[in-house]
Amino acid sequence: MTDAPALQGPAPKPGILDIAPYVGGKSRIEGVTEPMKLSSNENALGAGEKAREAYAAAMDQIHMYPDGRAAKLRTAVADHHGLEPERLIFGNGSDEVFALLNQTYLTPGDNIVSGQYGFLAYRISALANQASVKLAPEPGFKAEVEALLAEVDDRTRIVYVSSPSNPTGSYNTTDEIRRLHEGLSPEVLLVVDEAYAEFITEADWETSFPLARDSANIVVTRTFSKIHGLGGLRVGFGYAPLKVAEAVDRIRLPFNVSVPGIEAAVAALGDEAHQQASRDLVQTWRPRLTQAIRGFGFDVFPSAGNFVLVRFPDETRNAAAANDYLNSKGIIVRPVGGYGLPDCLRITVGTEDQNRAVIDALSEFAAS
Repeated sequence: MTDAPALQGPAPKPGILDIAPYVGGKSRIEGVTEPMKLSSNENALGAGEKAREAYAAAMDQIHMYPDGRAAKLRTAVADHHGLEPERLIFGNGSDEVFALLNQTYLTPGDNIVSGQYGFLAYRISALANQASVKLAPEPGFKAEVEALLAEVDDRTRIVYVSSPSNPTGSYNTTDEIRRLHEGLSPEVLLVVDEAYAEFITEADWETSFPLARDSANIVVTRTFSKIHGLGGLRVGFGYAPLKVAEAVDRIRLPFNVSVPGIEAAVAALGDEAHQQASRDLVQTWRPRLTQAIRGFGFDVFPSAGNFVLVRFPDETRNAAAANDYLNSKGIIVRPVGGYGLPDCLRITVGTEDQNRAVIDALSEFAAS
C-alpha cells in the first residue's frame, strides 16, 4: 500500500509562513505536578477577590453577547485614568490593540520601528500585514531615542516603544518619550506600551497619557494582565487620538472583550488594595532577588517591571544549564533567545516561597 499524496490547499499570502510564531512561557515540567511558573510575568497574587467575585457573578450572563463597545469598562477606565471615553480602544489583551493598529495603518512595503529587544507581538502582526520590521540597536539594553529615529524612513508608519520594557526591564523617561515624539513626522504613529506601568516607581518616569491627550499621533496602551492579574481573561486598551480610535473601530471584531472579562476588569480597576499588595510584593522582592542573584556572580539588569532579567556569561554555567537546573527543582522561568538574548533568563517576581526557592536553586547552581 502506497502513502496517499499530500494534499495541497490554498497557499497563505506571501510572508506568512516565514513568521516565527510567538511562543509563550511554558507552564509544565514533565514529572512535576505543581511547578512554580515564573515564566510569563503573571501576578504572583493572582486576581483580586473583587475581580474573582465579579467573574463568578458574570456566569449568569455568558449566554449573551457582550456589549460591543464595552461601555461599562469604557466608563470605568476613563474615570480611573482621567481619559476621554470615546478615545479608548479595547482589545483581547493589548496584543490585539497592536494588531489592530498594524492592520489599520500598514500596507505592503511599509515598516514599523522598534528597539531590538522590543516585544515580539509588535513584529508578528506587522509582518502579517506584509510590512517590514526595523530594529534599532539597544547597546545599553534600553530603547534609545536617537537610534529609533535613525531607523525611521519615508515608509515608516508606526514606532513602538515599551516603557517599562519586556524583557529587559528598562524604561524611558518622560523627556525621552517627548523627544522621540518631537522627532517624528505627524504621519508616523508613536505607540507607547505601558503594560508594566503600575510597577514602576522611578521619579523620572510618568505615564504618556498627558502627552497623548494633545497629540494627533500617539497611542498609549495598557493591560489588565499584570497588576490586575487577569491574564487569562485577555483585556487590554489603548488611549488614542479620536480619528485613530474611529479608524480602528471599523475593523475591530464586534465582541472582542468577553462578558466575564468586562465585569472582572471593572472590579479589578476599583480594587486598590489588591493593586497595592501586588506592588508591595514586587517592590519588596525585586531588589532582594537582584541582590542575591548578583551575589552568586550572575548579571541582573535593573528592572522596572515585575520581573528580573538575569545574564549567565559563564560558558559552562550558562543560561541553558541554569534553565535546566531550575526546571529540575520544579521552577519554570523564561529563556529569551527569541529576543536575541540567548545568555539570559527572565524570572518573574513570585510569592515569598517561590522567590526563596529561586534564590536557593541559583545558589546551588552557582556552586555546582
